[in-house]
Amino acid sequence: MIALASDHGGFDLKESIKKHLEERGIEYKDFGTYDKNSCDYPDFGVQAARAVGSGECEKGIVVCTTGIGISIVANKVKGVRCALCSETTSVRLTREHNDANMLALGGGFTGELLANEMVDVFLDTAFSGLEKHARRISKISQIEE
Repeated sequence: MIALASDHGGFDLKESIKKHLEERGIEYKDFGTYDKNSCDYPDFGVQAARAVGSGECEKGIVVCTTGIGISIVANKVKGVRCALCSETTSVRLTREHNDANMLALGGGFTGELLANEMVDVFLDTAFSGLEKHARRISKISQIEE
């Protein structure tokens, strides 16, 4: 299951991503926001991140206007490795090298077609498992402790 969250600035893109996931037959849990009324991204981003960090959801996708704020929030949760990406190569590399379990997008900067491509790459790319990358991720986990 994929955790989703956005603020008002990412709402439209999150709704588009939901439709895309439905078309692919992928289950998701929407942690809000549920409309375009002004709100605070930490309130929703942390809920999605906690679901990923706890293992309730396998991966997560979060969206605010720039993607910056909501990615910072997500990365405050233990066990979360959230990458803010703006194109597919970075998405592929963050899965292969960093085993990122959350993707942040900027709703004000990323169009629906590109976002859907990025979501596909994020969900379909496996962690490389290379020792050097596993070692680096282990060091990140040690910092969290």
